[in-house]
Amino acid sequence: MIARPAAPLMRPVRLAALGVTVSALAWLSALAWLPSHASASSGAITTTTTTSSTTTTTATTTTTTSSAGLPSPAAGHMRLVVANTHGQAPFALTGEQIEVQGTVTPYVAGQRVRVDFYLDGHRFDARTVALTKQGHDLGSFHTSVSSRSAGRVRAIAEHTTTPQLSALSAGSEDVTVLSSPYLSIGARGSAVWVLQRGLGELHYAVPQSGYFDEATADAVVAFRKLTGLSRVYYADSTVFRALRRGEGAFPVRYPKFGRHIEANLTYQVLAEINPGGHVVNIYPISSGKPSTPTVLGDFSVYYKTPGLNAKDMLDANYFIRGYAIHGYPEVPTYAASHGCLRVPNLDAAAIFGWTQLGTPVDVYYSG
Repeated sequence: MIARPAAPLMRPVRLAALGVTVSALAWLSALAWLPSHASASSGAITTTTTTSSTTTTTATTTTTTSSAGLPSPAAGHMRLVVANTHGQAPFALTGEQIEVQGTVTPYVAGQRVRVDFYLDGHRFDARTVALTKQGHDLGSFHTSVSSRSAGRVRAIAEHTTTPQLSALSAGSEDVTVLSSPYLSIGARGSAVWVLQRGLGELHYAVPQSGYFDEATADAVVAFRKLTGLSRVYYADSTVFRALRRGEGAFPVRYPKFGRHIEANLTYQVLAEINPGGHVVNIYPISSGKPSTPTVLGDFSVYYKTPGLNAKDMLDANYFIRGYAIHGYPEVPTYAASHGCLRVPNLDAAAIFGWTQLGTPVDVYYSG
């Protein structure tokens, strides 16, 4: 008699996916064996299953998720400036465009920036603009706005975090918005501050007081002379627009002459100039009238007389014979003297103090 095989401990289980039949106990044993023999580097697990005398090898793929997650957004830097305006204190008139330009480092394609505009702390407009590539690692953006009301305008640009670029923010300096200014002697306020600061940055001899006095009026008329405007003693929107464009700089003829004075009779102005052609101060003058013209040429101060003389000449600096730079009670906007270079009495002491014996004086007409 042939003995029957002993009954299996558990019923056979068919693994349809593998196409083999193993006992449940053998399968559990295989699972217990896998962790210490699985290949971690290849992402696959190799199992070996034995039935009778046949051995089958199967590869099962596993999915691995990085514990670090998605890449962090790139850190960046943003800068925002007011564009197309002259000087350290930008300003605009009501209705004029205030332009701002910004840069972002690094440049990342597809990024956008929001620019909010505030008038005296209250938001009144906003723009959303795209970055434009300017270099290998630099992006830029540009936008503008105008204000119908006077006050201080500030722009604030922001980039919210995206998967590619971190959050960025930058603010502009304040822009003073003026409403059709008309300033004359006695005026006060922010418009006078803007006027005096703008003239001072161009090296006109002007106080920084916020009060429109005679010295401010003299600086305004000198500015008007150099910009070709009517030679009057008040400041209106034409003056402010020319200031905003950076007009009115004194055209130095002899930048290599060292420390010297230039008197430009075409514009009826005088400038003190330091070595390198750097303008120190600009003053209005009245030179010799046609019947008693001022001599032209290159001279030097040879004699100085402080105070007032019998001819009402104040703090005189003689540069040839009886011709001098001096203060005088009347300084018209045109050539009206007896040949000297008249300056306002308010400016005479400052010019006398800057001028030394031997200081070159160059007198000429433009062109």
